[in-house]
Amino acid sequence: MSELIKLQNISLKAADMVEEGRVHKALYSDPEIFEEELDKVFQNTWIFIGHESEVPEAGSFKTAFVGRHPVILSRDRKMNMHVLLNRCRHRGATVCEGRKGKTKAFTCPYHGWGYGLDGGLRAIPKPEEYEGVIDKNDLPLESLRHESYQGLVFATFKSDIEPLEGFLGGAKKWIDLFIKQGGGYPLKVLGEHRFNFPGNWKIQLENTTDAYHFPIIHKSFISSLDDATADIFDFLDGDGFVEDLGHGHSVMVMIPDLVDLEADLEQPIPERFEELAQALRDEGQSEEQVKRLVRAAHGTGFNLNLFPNVSCSMAFFRVLRPVTVDLTEIQHVALGGEGAPASFNRKRMRLHEHFQGPMGFGTPDDGEAWERVQKGSMAGKDGWILVNRGMENLHTSKDGNVAGAVCSETGMRGAYQKYKQMMAAQGDK
Repeated sequence: MSELIKLQNISLKAADMVEEGRVHKALYSDPEIFEEELDKVFQNTWIFIGHESEVPEAGSFKTAFVGRHPVILSRDRKMNMHVLLNRCRHRGATVCEGRKGKTKAFTCPYHGWGYGLDGGLRAIPKPEEYEGVIDKNDLPLESLRHESYQGLVFATFKSDIEPLEGFLGGAKKWIDLFIKQGGGYPLKVLGEHRFNFPGNWKIQLENTTDAYHFPIIHKSFISSLDDATADIFDFLDGDGFVEDLGHGHSVMVMIPDLVDLEADLEQPIPERFEELAQALRDEGQSEEQVKRLVRAAHGTGFNLNLFPNVSCSMAFFRVLRPVTVDLTEIQHVALGGEGAPASFNRKRMRLHEHFQGPMGFGTPDDGEAWERVQKGSMAGKDGWILVNRGMENLHTSKDGNVAGAVCSETGMRGAYQKYKQMMAAQGDK
């Protein structure tokens, strides 16, 4: 009987582990809580799937996950997008294993059932054996509701969920600013890399709006910069801030001068970008366009966290996928401009590689810290994780939201309050 009660109260148990200014370490390591999160969180909200530039043509596709569920983002012959459950309706095998590509159809490798780009069942080997048994029209690949905002594609299992723009709320302003990194060209995915770290997904979720760690963890990165650039990243005592945007979303503004990449274009070109500027001039770009592209090449001066699985982090997308309670997949996505000068996109890629690439300075440093948090969460019988930094030094932003200093943990608290709400709301199911 006690075991039954325990199982019925998992959600309440998880919700009770989020208090004002602290969360219990069991949220990182309890496998029962993790399984409940996959349902209560990842199947009950909008989940980032990818960017529209990743499926640019009819027949284009990419695979992704909604929590643990494999899905396909595809474009049909009429250029309509679809998000399809990657599961054959016959015996359940995945019908697409490639990460990205172009195809005319999806074919199950097990028994050869064929599906169109819209998910419709088109072909069955030996169809005569199914006469009077099934109707192909009744067995398409299952579709998920999906919507896009500024090229960012989200999907959900929840059919009655609020529209995507309502879910994004105050984050839309920051997405609008983020996409200006195309330098006047549409934002485009240039490349990606993936890796796993042995830790819980919420550890990474916390990291995106955690400026407090930057001068400690990223000393090696800062030491690789010229003095002028290093000064830019010395932002803990600056005018930056962290703002709770609602719905679990938050933004951390580290470099206020780089919030709007289309402002202050008359500023002198920094020395570290002179080579790019000259390359653009040599390609025939006007001086006005040179300045616009150089400024866009910087990346934004903020990290935007979109609960629960994606951050628009300075110059790239960071996408998380929960695998197990102590294993998370991270996808780093480099961004540039569709049709932008090649020198601009090359510079964007080199800057990405310098910090977030597989051989960059930032990725191994962050990964080491996340792994240590997971290890530490196993120590002791009781223990709390503090997220209370800056709680007594808050103010109201110009948009009417709760905000704190750039090194506050305001964003983490906002995300955990949304998490607490979602875990508790479904507790009596």
